Amino acid sequence: MTEQSQSADKVHYICQTYVEKKEGNGTQAGLKIGKQLQYTTEADAQNRAEREFERDDCVGADAYMVLEDSGSGEVSAPTFIARLGIVPEADDF
Repeated sequence: MTEQSQSADKVHYICQTYVEKKEGNGTQAGLKIGKQLQYTTEADAQNRAEREFERDDCVGADAYMVLEDSGSGEVSAPTFIARLGIVPEADDF
């Protein structure tokens, strides 16, 4: 990547929570995304993930960052900051 294209990247810090998906109507039990919140700093995303994980309905939370190429709109694979509780495998992203 050139220096110019790196400066075009936008960093997104995300807190994503997970709740249990109940089995029923032919579907298997598992995880589903509860909340997905964006922050301006790594610390804010991690702090929110830690607070959300304390809630009774939250079984897991991730704080991660992705880079978005402003020119193409493509988003990188996540870089995890914190993974708390029951979360999907990193390869599932």
